[in-house]
Amino acid sequence: MNVARRTIATGAVAAACAAAVVAATYGGGTGQSPTTAVADSQPGYAVEDYNYPQADKIEAERGIVLKRGDGHIVLAECGSETGLLEIYTRANSMVCFRTTGTSGYLSLEIESVYGAKGASDMDADLTLKAPDEDVQEVSVPKDAFTPVGESIDPEGRSHVLVEIVTSA
Repeated sequence: MNVARRTIATGAVAAACAAAVVAATYGGGTGQSPTTAVADSQPGYAVEDYNYPQADKIEAERGIVLKRGDGHIVLAECGSETGLLEIYTRANSMVCFRTTGTSGYLSLEIESVYGAKGASDMDADLTLKAPDEDVQEVSVPKDAFTPVGESIDPEGRSHVLVEIVTSA
């Protein structure tokens, strides 16, 4: 009789374990497996849109519109390090950018630009626009001051810096 009880008890335990496995696998009849629930809770893919991070905050605080770039030209605190690209403007005094990599791109708007000093390790090509949409393209050599915008405009019109492209 002792053997019969053990057999019944072992069978009952095995049935309970099987029922627990089935319940865990099929989510108690909801039709969703735990794999689906875990996969649904994962974050989506990150997609780079190349918009400048915190651009709204920078515009509100400093009046500089930073639009899009590749991350190789980044707004920096002037005087925080040597070798920065310096943009001279009547509206903001001086705006500085750190340049990295072998090339970079930044679309922006800085008003009343009159000069630029190249970064110590990069040449820069600046594109500026006058109020009548006349485009001015100026090359700024490494570590050299170059007059741009109203400084070289025959009419002395205020210019907006709209693009910076750097190359080593």
